[in-house]
Amino acid sequence: MTSQEIRQKFLDYFKSKDHLIVPSAPIVLKDDPTLMFSNSGMTQFKDFFLGYKTPTAPRIADTQKCLRVSGKHNDLDDVGRDTYHHTMFEMLGNWSFGDYFKKEAIAFAWELLTEVYGIPKENLYVTIFEGDASENLERDQDAYNFWKSHISEDRIINGNKKDNFWEMGESGPCGPCSEIHIDLRTPEEKAAVPGITLVNQDHPQVVEVWNLVFMEFNRKADKSLEKLPAQHVDTGMGFERLCMALQGKSSNYDTDVFTPLISKVEELSGKKYTGILEDEKDIAVRVVVDHIRAVSFAIADGQLPSNGGAGYVIRRILRRAISYAYRFLGIQEPFLYKLVAVLQEQMGKFFPEIEKQGKLVSEVIKSEEESFLKTIENGLIRVEKLIQQTITDNSKVLPSEEVFELYDTYGFPDDLTRIIAEEKGLTIDEAGFKAEMEKQKQRSKSDSAQKVYDWVVLEEKPENFVGYDQIESETYITRYRKVENKDGEFYQVVLSSSPFYPEGGGQVGDKGVLENASESFEVLETKKENGLIISLINGLPKDAGAVFYAKVNASDRKNSQANHSVTHLLHEALREVLGTHVEQKGSYVGPDYLRFDFSHFNKMTEEELALIEEKVNKKIKESIALQEFRSIPIQEALDKGAMALFGEKYGDHVRMIQFGSSKELCGGTHVKNTREIGHFKITSEGSAAAGIRRIEAISGDKSEEYFNNLEKQMIELSQLLKSKDVVRSIEKLIEENASLKAEVDALKKEKAKGEISEWKNAYEQKGNKQLLVKKTSLDAGSVKDIVFQLKREIPTSVTIILSDADGKPMITVGVSDDLAADYQAGAIVKDLAKEIQGGGGGNPGFATAGGKNLDGLENAYQKALTV
Repeated sequence: MTSQEIRQKFLDYFKSKDHLIVPSAPIVLKDDPTLMFSNSGMTQFKDFFLGYKTPTAPRIADTQKCLRVSGKHNDLDDVGRDTYHHTMFEMLGNWSFGDYFKKEAIAFAWELLTEVYGIPKENLYVTIFEGDASENLERDQDAYNFWKSHISEDRIINGNKKDNFWEMGESGPCGPCSEIHIDLRTPEEKAAVPGITLVNQDHPQVVEVWNLVFMEFNRKADKSLEKLPAQHVDTGMGFERLCMALQGKSSNYDTDVFTPLISKVEELSGKKYTGILEDEKDIAVRVVVDHIRAVSFAIADGQLPSNGGAGYVIRRILRRAISYAYRFLGIQEPFLYKLVAVLQEQMGKFFPEIEKQGKLVSEVIKSEEESFLKTIENGLIRVEKLIQQTITDNSKVLPSEEVFELYDTYGFPDDLTRIIAEEKGLTIDEAGFKAEMEKQKQRSKSDSAQKVYDWVVLEEKPENFVGYDQIESETYITRYRKVENKDGEFYQVVLSSSPFYPEGGGQVGDKGVLENASESFEVLETKKENGLIISLINGLPKDAGAVFYAKVNASDRKNSQANHSVTHLLHEALREVLGTHVEQKGSYVGPDYLRFDFSHFNKMTEEELALIEEKVNKKIKESIALQEFRSIPIQEALDKGAMALFGEKYGDHVRMIQFGSSKELCGGTHVKNTREIGHFKITSEGSAAAGIRRIEAISGDKSEEYFNNLEKQMIELSQLLKSKDVVRSIEKLIEENASLKAEVDALKKEKAKGEISEWKNAYEQKGNKQLLVKKTSLDAGSVKDIVFQLKREIPTSVTIILSDADGKPMITVGVSDDLAADYQAGAIVKDLAKEIQGGGGGNPGFATAGGKNLDGLENAYQKALTV
């Protein structure tokens, strides 16, 4: 049975049991402040479990893309070193929202595994929750009783809280669970050791294949448990492990989920994969084929590699794959991007995003590979210098600070530094390096540390957002909770009627005030979490249940919504001018400016940018009225021609925003008429990533301010130049400047000739060399030319020039080729640079260093005389 057939059988089975089959949610979470990625199948249904949203159907089934690389659920370091851990994996799941519970969930699982998939019953074991006295949780006797009708009692195992009480995170929905384990060992191995003794013992052939979670509780921030409004079922079956079991393999990587990718890696590397766990080459292959899946789907879902947040995680995964391939497969050129086509062939039917976004994914990965390979090359040079310095210092240990700097600042893999050091008979200061890593983690934690208390619920009331129609409203607080972070103590509040737009869809959250006759609080930000609109305020009212007046900052909202509306017009204009391949890939919409990322593979020309501006401003001048479809079926919106963005999760009903021919699905706030935008001006265009261009622009008040400043500058220039023809006056200045520069350059050359003649006669014999140490005010370019000429013309020479040109200290060192074995220009300049609080480098024959301390040149001069 192929992996595609296995996946389809699962979906067909639950469809026959009256489950609605839904597509996978994006792997990247854009509007959930508690998670970066979908780390389990239940992530997209979290609001249903908490009672914040009504499910689209009481029974649902799907296959969900999951990523576990950060936080509590982090499998990254295990990937490649065993047969079953992955960063990205598929979670097959069936869900009941207040419908069936333990009896039916257990019956469905047993029937599917044993009758549909035909797994021998004697190979299966199940676990149930044994209870936990510390939380007054009893043994899950119901699950035990239901399992008894399917499997013998000696195959039902009590499990502790760690294994059999599932929790989403530090807080949130949770409940007892029942795991199904499968024994894949040979008959001889089973006869020698009973499988029941290996359950949950990390045995690679006795593995958990399905977890049935019976969601009954909500874990509060104070660690207490409260009953959920209804009982739910949340199941998750590891697709890759299921394929291993059904295809009779001993490793996930031997299934056809991975073998096509492995074959392509073998072809590209010329290395044969043997599947040996301890073999570094095979570990590298497993890392590569696992990581390419995670990175490709994250990019397809809209998350580009970057230096922060989710983008940094994706970049880290990709660089880990590149590093393994570089070190153990001997691949030192971009190749990972060539695996994307294999993924498209394998998974495009079930996950159309990888099919449609394949070209973009390939280009982004290729660009990242090229960049990181350059990082490795540059890092190798730095490591070599560090090794040479360590040897010079008569040490056998590379200092931890420098190794950490290579890793943290330059992105050079620390394990690669270890390997190179070992080849030279050196080690790194492991304890020091770990200490540096811990410092970094603590810095990161302190920057983001936040303690969130439990909600104090004053009234159970459904969310009511009125911000589409008004920016002020009478309201009261329905719940609040305290938040402590590095900036102090704040309170998050949920309002009965909120005009504050919560951050989402690229648009910043509203700020404003919450006030009444006796108190006033600043609204610092507004976000959405678990379906609740949450505003952060700088204190807690004396009477939290009092009536307040909520007021949005009108100026910021006006400018933000103008920028949001203009992004829709911009998107349409880009598709008209550049082609329909253009798709939005990210945006930022604030009161000061807008940023719009889109798929396009070439730098835009000035003509294209001008045409885009012209088209957008034409639409603004046409005074097109907003047509808002606040809640229509998604298919109806798509039939009307609305743009739906990849990487977004849409419900059955959506909001569609239309300005003439521009139609997009959007939850943001917008102008009522395009004339409110005023004017649109592009301020920059550049690359955001491979295949992604970025436009930054302004509109409304900021656009008016921009042109007012330009006019003011033109008036000031005209006054300075004493001419109304500013362009001609500046052209004249440029011509005069070029002529003066030529005269200065000629004078410099004449002065340099004089210096060369004088310096040639100033060398002194010191030991086995001729040494020249000179101070000068010549610029760096002139000094460089002179030093290169002297090191060629003066044999066995070391030339050291100390310059104070433009008030900045500079040291230049030249060593003639015949002294290369005895003197290193880089080492000399590094030592002298300490005196001017600077640094630099070069090669054995020529090196330079700049610094901060001009007064230190005298000390550097005296020191140079002793070289």
